[in-house]
Formats: sequence, C-alpha cells, structure tokens
Amino acid sequence: MHSLTRRSVLSGTAAAGAAIAMPISARAVAPLAAKQAPSFYRYKLGDDEITIVHDGARSFPPPDIFVRNVSTDEALAAAEAAYMPKGMVTVPFNPTVINTGSKLVLIDSGYGPNIAPTVGLLPANMAAAGIDPKQIDIVVLSHLHPDHINGIRAADGSPAFPQAEIKVPAVDWAFWADEGNMNQAQGFMVDYFKNFHRVFDPIKGKLTKYEWGQDVGPGISALDTRGHTPGHTSFAVASGSAKVLIQSDVSNIPDLFLRHPDWQVMYDIDRNRRLRRATNSTTWPRRRRRPSSASIFRSHRSVMSRRTAPITGLCRRPGTERCRQGLSLAAASEVYDRGRWRALQAHLQPRRR
Repeated sequence: MHSLTRRSVLSGTAAAGAAIAMPISARAVAPLAAKQAPSFYRYKLGDDEITIVHDGARSFPPPDIFVRNVSTDEALAAAEAAYMPKGMVTVPFNPTVINTGSKLVLIDSGYGPNIAPTVGLLPANMAAAGIDPKQIDIVVLSHLHPDHINGIRAADGSPAFPQAEIKVPAVDWAFWADEGNMNQAQGFMVDYFKNFHRVFDPIKGKLTKYEWGQDVGPGISALDTRGHTPGHTSFAVASGSAKVLIQSDVSNIPDLFLRHPDWQVMYDIDRNRRLRRATNSTTWPRRRRRPSSASIFRSHRSVMSRRTAPITGLCRRPGTERCRQGLSLAAASEVYDRGRWRALQAHLQPRRR
C-alpha cells in the first residue's frame, strides 16, 4: 500500500507545476480547414431535377460607382444588413443544372479556374453533387460576362464539358464580337472584351447561337431580358404543371438590387432597360403560363423560394456565424418578410393594361 509522505506530496506538486508551465507550442494543434462544405441545392420541378451548384463568391470593397445612383455608404449599409463583411459587398455565383430526363443542361458555367481561390468551385461542387461534367449535354450561357463564361474551359484550356453543345445568345454575341464596340470600350469593359476573345476565339466555330423565344433545351425557353447586357437572357423552365423562372442577372446581387430594384449596378450596360426588367419581370412565353404565386423564383446569384433555404446552408438565424459566412443569405425565404414576398409575387404576375 502506497504511503502518503511529505516528500511525495512535494515532489508531486513540483511535477504538476512543471506540466502546467510547458509551452503552449508543445500542444497538438489541428490545421485550419480553409474550406466550406460542398455547396449545392437540389429540388424537383415536375419530372425534372434541378440542382443549383455553387461556384463560389467574391467579397471586395465596392468602387464609388458600384451602385451608380446611391452613395457608397448607403450601399454598404444595405450590404452589412445582409450580413456581408463590413465595408464589402459579396457576389455569389450559382450555375444551374437541369436534368430533364433526356438531356442534362447547365445554365452558365461560373467564374472558371485561376481567378481567385474563392471562385471556380463548380467542378468540385458538381462532383459532390454526383454530376459528371462529361455527361453535360448542353451548356447555355445567359450572357457573356466573365463570371458566366469562363467555366466552359478547364485550367489547361481544354473544354470543361467535352461532350456539351455550347449555346450563346445571338444578340449578346453580336455585341461582344463587334470590333467597333471593343475599340470604344472603357474601364472594366476593356478587360471584358479581351476575356470574351480569350474564351471564345479557339472554339467560335463550334458554338450554337440561339434567339429569344427559342427552346434551348427540353422545356427551357429563352426570354428577352436585355439591359444588363444587350443580349441578356432569362429562362422559363416548365415540366408538367410546374414552372420556374431562372432570371440570371436581372437583379444581380438580390440582397441589394432585388430589395432596391431602382438601384443601378455599374455592370448594367442599359441601366434604364434593366430597371424596367427588374420592376416588371419579363414576358412569360404564351404557350407556358406564367408562374403562379406558389412557384419558385430563381437567380444564378441565389436560391430563393418559400420552400427552400440558401445553398450555403440553413439560415434561419440571420445573426449567427453560419449566416454571416453564407453567400446567398438574404435570398433565403426566412429573411424576406411577407411584404417583400408579396411584392416579388406581384412582379411575376402579368401587367395590367
């Protein structure tokens, strides 16, 4: 039996003190993960399966003209109210994959590789969603800005979707391919024209140009929503009695420009026309009834409906860290109050004459 003596008590105390005094660096430290969980959101539309796949997001201090008709302070206040990093705006990128049963259609391709570590995540998140890029049959581009077209090429320049037919809006193509327009470009538009040629010149003979009013895939109609660009296109998707509007960049960042449809983002080429689109929505194809009030409204920037939450994770507690890190936060149905939801429904109804 061990006997407790004064010497043993003192030696034990000294040993404990030495253990406490060990430097913190000697402890095991887990490495930083530096990544979010794979981000995608999947839902049924009639017989179709639709998957919103997150390509990433970029946060940056906005230039003074980011919102042309309001002050930077007012724009940043709206961004902070939507839980974006203080002093910054966050732009998310969310391409859409539609499985119609006969075709696998990708709408927009994201920012692509080698731009920034927070974007170009489409291939990894498609893999997490169980979607093989080699199985994509059609890639439809809504317009030809870099964050929509760069992803059609892999990091080595090879086709990212090798079996896919690439479809571009004819009106937008005519604008960006015009040398006169390129020679007159100023500011960021100079780089946008250069990027257009970088992406498309090697494959311009292999593209299909589509017109508004045409079907670009089974049950997917191209809609004229020009304004953001001259050929900007939204898409009406219908399967059975179910319908959805994929509106692309009509509202750009929904947290700012859907809440404030009169605000004008610097990237809109025809700002007044884009404003009319944002406030009046668009013309639904005659052969396909406009969505009812129970239908879903989709933007490539966000996932939004009364039945869904953002692809970056549930955001039912807007003040939490998860929501602060989410990239399509205020687009969640829980964040939009009833009044804004009714206003959104009104935009989707036919205009009274």
